[in-house]
Amino acid sequence: MNDWIAKLKARGLGGALRVALDVLEPLGPLGAQVLWIAQPVSGMFGAREVVRELAETLEAPGGAAQLRHLLDEDD
Repeated sequence: MNDWIAKLKARGLGGALRVALDVLEPLGPLGAQVLWIAQPVSGMFGAREVVRELAETLEAPGGAAQLRHLLDEDD
């Protein structure tokens, strides 16, 4: 999981992921299901694996907190 987060941060998209997390976190598993639905379309932009890993993380207990911790590292 750290690899795709590092790539997003290197592209300057860490803030966008934080905003997405703020929106999806209260919805928990429902937010993950939205990402599963969006995964095929994200493949057109080369982000299929990123969306998959994000959905899996949001579905896991404590996944959103773990993701937020990884985003805040090295900031």
